[in-house]
Amino acid sequence: MSPWLVLPIIALMIPILAIVLDSKLGKAIASRFERKNVPGGDRAAQERLAFLEGEVERLGREVERLDEEGRFMQKLLANRQESHALPSGDQASGNRATGNRASGDQTPGKGARADDSGS
Repeated sequence: MSPWLVLPIIALMIPILAIVLDSKLGKAIASRFERKNVPGGDRAAQERLAFLEGEVERLGREVERLDEEGRFMQKLLANRQESHALPSGDQASGNRATGNRASGDQTPGKGARADDSGS
């Protein structure tokens, strides 16, 4: 093969090689070569994997705990709303008219009303 034929082929291969090496494929190949040269690379990867698995388990338990805490708070708020509901407008005005105050142990609807006291 004549050197005049090889020279244009090499000149065309340089930009193509640069594009391939700068791509994701070239970077993946380079990182694979680097990992092969690192001693104990498999052990380090397994340690890292074990650490990540432990973190995923810990985060799963934390999410479960937060979920349980949220359900408990919703239950408390629902019970609080039922037991501390304000009386309706008619009952509140009736209590003011007769001078009675609703006590904490009365449930809504059992307060004194102005029209019920005389009849």
